[in-house]
Amino acid sequence: MPNNHIVITGSTRGIGYGLAKAFLSRGCSVTVSGRGNEAVEKAVAGLSSEHDAERVFGLTCDVTLPEQVQALWDQSVQKFGKVDTWINNAGLSGEQGLVWELSSEDAQTPIQTNILGSIYGAQVAMRGMLTQGFGAIYNMEGMGSDGRKHAGLSLYGTSKYAIHYFTESLALEAKDSPVIIGALRPGMVITDMIVDRYEDRPDEWERAKKIFNIIADRVENVSPWLATKMLENQKNNVVLAYSSTWKLLWRFVSQPFAKRNLFTDS
Repeated sequence: MPNNHIVITGSTRGIGYGLAKAFLSRGCSVTVSGRGNEAVEKAVAGLSSEHDAERVFGLTCDVTLPEQVQALWDQSVQKFGKVDTWINNAGLSGEQGLVWELSSEDAQTPIQTNILGSIYGAQVAMRGMLTQGFGAIYNMEGMGSDGRKHAGLSLYGTSKYAIHYFTESLALEAKDSPVIIGALRPGMVITDMIVDRYEDRPDEWERAKKIFNIIADRVENVSPWLATKMLENQKNNVVLAYSSTWKLLWRFVSQPFAKRNLFTDS
C-alpha cells in the first residue's frame, strides 16, 4: 500500500534488507537500522540507488539498548510522520556449540538480542501506535519457534521459542486495541547468519548445501511474499508462514528431478 511507513530492525542485510527492498517496491517508505554506522549507510545507499531516496531513512540502533530503540521510533516518526508497521527482525544466532561448552558471554548474545531486543521494540512500538491510533507489530520467528530442536543451536532455538510465546501473549494483550500483532515465519532462508556457521568447516558446508538446496529458499523469494502478506493482513494474532510441511515434503520427493541450486558457487 502506498504511503505506508515500515520500520525494520536489523535490516542492513539478510531478510531485513530483503524486506526493505520489497516494501519500497510496493510504494512504501522504509526505515532501516543496524548496530553499525557503516552498515546502515551502505544499506541506505544501496536502497536509494534502486528506489526513491526520499522514501529511505536509516538509523544506527542497538536493540538491546531501550533508549536507542526509542530513538529509532522517534526519529522515524519525525521523518515520515507515522509508523504503520514495526518489524522486530534483529537477531543473532550466537556461537554454535554444545551449551556447556559456551561461555557466559556467548550465552547472553542470542538471548539479549533476540528476546530483549524484540521486547523493547514491541514496547516502544506499542506505546507509539496506541498514541497514533493504529499500526502493526511483527516479530520474526525462526528455528525453534515450533519446538523443534537442533544440537549446537540450543540457545538460538530457545530465544525463538520464547519469541513465539511472547508474540501470542502480546497479541492477547492487544486484542482490544487498534494494533495488530503477528509473527513471521520465513522458513530456512540462505543468509550470512547460516553461511557464516560453516566458515571454518568446508567439508560440513558441502554436505549441508545438499540439504539446504531442498529445504531452504533465497531472500529474494521469501521477502516479497512476506511484505505482501503484511500489507494485506488485517487480523490480530496471525502467523505469516512462507513454508509449510507439504511444501517441504514435495521438495524432498521432487529433488531428484528438480535439482534446485540456491548457491552460485557450486
